[in-house]
Amino acid sequence: MLSRLQSVTLVGIEAIPCEVEVNVATRGFSTAQIVGLPDTAVKESLERIRTAVTNCGYELPAHRTVINLAPADIRKEGPALDLPIALGMLFAADGMVPASVKEYMIAGELALDGRLRPIKGALSMAMLAKKEGYRGVLVPRDNANEAAVVDSVEVIGVGSLTDAVGFLNEQLPLEPTVVDLQDVFEKSSNYDVDFADVRGQEVCKRALTVAAAGGHNLLLIGPPGSGKTLMAKCLPTILPPLSLNESLETTRIWSASGKLPVGASLLGVRPVRTPHHSASGPALVGGGTIPQAGEVSLAHHGILFLDEFPEFQRSILETLRQPMEDGCVTIARSHSAVRFPAEFMMVAAMNP
Repeated sequence: MLSRLQSVTLVGIEAIPCEVEVNVATRGFSTAQIVGLPDTAVKESLERIRTAVTNCGYELPAHRTVINLAPADIRKEGPALDLPIALGMLFAADGMVPASVKEYMIAGELALDGRLRPIKGALSMAMLAKKEGYRGVLVPRDNANEAAVVDSVEVIGVGSLTDAVGFLNEQLPLEPTVVDLQDVFEKSSNYDVDFADVRGQEVCKRALTVAAAGGHNLLLIGPPGSGKTLMAKCLPTILPPLSLNESLETTRIWSASGKLPVGASLLGVRPVRTPHHSASGPALVGGGTIPQAGEVSLAHHGILFLDEFPEFQRSILETLRQPMEDGCVTIARSHSAVRFPAEFMMVAAMNP
């Protein structure tokens, strides 16, 4: 029996459709194999799935099982495919695939007892579901608020494999998660510090005000303890408030990087990133074998604060030239190129 489910895989911060095909043969030993360019985390998912399915009281397919992740030329990364693979195995073994499977994109990481852990990129997944015309998404409960900021898409938060099976079989009615976007945005728009709390340093405060008005970069020079770090962290409070579109862009980056707090819906404040002077080039601008967003992208629509500026290596500082000019970072690899947004104000600080 063959079953098909729709899921996603992340390439940078973009969600790419991934079709999970599961075929259970009518003969052969009870073995399972994943094909379609999976990485190590996806290959290891078979052991998590077997244990979770057994602990939830379901039976594994009795014959040879092949799981294909399409398209096969894009590398599949991370544990978010656990849930659709497990559901595909159960439906293919049972011989009946619910009709509702075609209406939802599904993603989730399974624990050994069948619980669902949060995943990266739930917001990008919901945006893709809206773009592709799906009715909704099926995600772990901890990601439901994040995905629910996308309108016109039903977001079903499930806590376990059993909940997902019951919902798709129409045996367990679950209400879509709904958030008041404007209310959430307003509640998350509070800063921990405020520029109004800074006393003294009138010349420096005037410089920060001018820089904030024109979007200029800054270099603060002063002795230790003069308040350089505090004023850099207070700078976002005199910048224009984040618009909803800016908030969505920044939240996508943080979500895809796994930095978004569990249960949060949006980032309502401008981020302030303070990388250490020993940070590597890939950590600052992004990169790695599997391209990941760097500090300049996590500071998108916010502040990149480089303390102890002379301690940064010259080669590291040179890598900032292109992101500051273009407002984005392009990580090129032999198989593809990934683009990360990086529009930020840079504030550097150093001792005399």
